[in-house]
Amino acid sequence: MTLKVGENKSMTSDNTVDRAALKQQIREQSHENRRAQEDKDEISREIMSRFMALPEYQSAETVMFYIDVRAEVRTRHDLQAALDSGKKIVVPYCVDGELELFHLEAMEELEIGMYKILEPKAELRDVESKNVPVKELDLIQVPGVAFDSMGGRTGHGKGYYDKLLEHARLETPLVAVAFDCQIFPEIPMEDHDIYMDKVVTQSEVYQGKGRGAQG
Repeated sequence: MTLKVGENKSMTSDNTVDRAALKQQIREQSHENRRAQEDKDEISREIMSRFMALPEYQSAETVMFYIDVRAEVRTRHDLQAALDSGKKIVVPYCVDGELELFHLEAMEELEIGMYKILEPKAELRDVESKNVPVKELDLIQVPGVAFDSMGGRTGHGKGYYDKLLEHARLETPLVAVAFDCQIFPEIPMEDHDIYMDKVVTQSEVYQGKGRGAQG
């Protein structure tokens, strides 16, 4: 099954196709779409403006932002505005396959780390006041490789965010940000996979099933 860039419409579930293989095909297509996305900075600002206008964001006191890598929706350009808002801003970083949470108070607390990823400075990570329990989060911004209009999501397949999100408070909204080209008709979901509450793109705010869809 081969699609041209942006042609996501025929990539749907098929009983004759192994679900894991289908999910991998979707990932590959979405990566291709995302690499080809023009005006990433400008469109990312539109997406982030939509995200920060959500009532879930407006009412949240503690918000987790992911920090973009490679061709993801750019979040870093809006972190300063988030910091200036008076909210408690939290960013994740990876340690031995697990995501840890860091209370970000200034952009100067970030540095380019391994794999050219912007992340909290190493010397600050052991500061007790900088460590944030996932239960404290009022809103979680979630990255991903591909999504569908029901909030279905697939990441890179390593489960970093699945492990984190399963410990979040049930009432904490999970909101993904993505380019339109990352939206597919259906993401093959397993019982352990987590649906987003909303998926925000430059043209739509999709209402997802949320974690109530599990089980």
